[in-house]
Amino acid sequence: MGRAAAPRSRLWGLLVLLCAAAAAAAPPGTAPPGTAPLRCNVSLDSPAEERWLPLLRHFDPVFLRTAVVRVIDQRVPKWVHKVIQPIAAELEFFMPQPFAGEIRGLCKALGISLGDGVLLNFAYESTAFCTSIIAQDDKGNFYHGRNLDYDFVDILSKITIDVQFIKSGQVAYQGTTFFGYVGLWTGQSPHKFTISGDERAGGGWWENAIAAFLTRNYPVSWLVRDTLSRAEDFQSAVIRLASVPIIAEVYYIVGGVLPKEGMVITRNRRGPADLWPLDPLGGAWFRVETNYDHWNPPPPFDDRRTPAIKALNATGQHNINFDTLFKVLSVKPVLNNNTVYTTVMSAALPEKYQTWIRTVK
Repeated sequence: MGRAAAPRSRLWGLLVLLCAAAAAAAPPGTAPPGTAPLRCNVSLDSPAEERWLPLLRHFDPVFLRTAVVRVIDQRVPKWVHKVIQPIAAELEFFMPQPFAGEIRGLCKALGISLGDGVLLNFAYESTAFCTSIIAQDDKGNFYHGRNLDYDFVDILSKITIDVQFIKSGQVAYQGTTFFGYVGLWTGQSPHKFTISGDERAGGGWWENAIAAFLTRNYPVSWLVRDTLSRAEDFQSAVIRLASVPIIAEVYYIVGGVLPKEGMVITRNRRGPADLWPLDPLGGAWFRVETNYDHWNPPPPFDDRRTPAIKALNATGQHNINFDTLFKVLSVKPVLNNNTVYTTVMSAALPEKYQTWIRTVK
């Protein structure tokens, strides 16, 4: 009995020491990495109405329907719900493909109305408070990271997915989204460019969005996905993201594969309000964008910009990489109770694309 207890005692002591060492190694002010979301493929060679359906086996349809109702009830004004429902079928004619077909297929499979499917995708276009960072190290390597902050963390953390969009057997592009939401706020086109989107407050969102949508403007996340699909390089991605009319104001953050290929695009609905390029030769080796125009100070009640800049300067250009960028995005309040996920990526190294679902306590 005593001989058996001694090895167990030594094992317990070793485990305690290992846990203490791990805790000591964690940088102060950071949170644990979190868990990886479901990784899945969506075939662009399949009909639009069918391409998301194989993913349904990973989710509880009852939970998904309940989530749709909750998000719409809390995010969509009642008058919008009443307006959209009767004209949902007509609205489909204003939606570009493949988005219209994908939403129709998901609604049919989940047993929800097309109007609710459209409203759900519109609801996610607003109040996405985020932090995006692009940075170039001293060797010219490029890194792009983002936190996506949103309400309904308890729901969204369960339906966050990393998706590879496959065409002719190859990864055409990939990104992170929520199941049922056909747009992308985060994504990369391998060996070409990366994109993240941060919400920009524009006022009167629903009224303006519906009016703009009826004139065939893109939802902001649909333009991200469309650009990942169509643009051939960093420059063409910037031109498209800066010029295509959209339904709401936004910040598009873009990274390329060559030195100096970094840009923050501040968007109005009709075009660019500002282009803010990376300038590593001038000392600006990174850019931080949250949800406020970079030429104005952030509000004191939501200053994620200053802690991020401080952490990047402390890290230094020669030390920036995937791991250190993740640590910057883990400093509070850059990481906060509304952070659903963190992604780090680099178009030059597409296999390094990594997302973590975050838990802040």
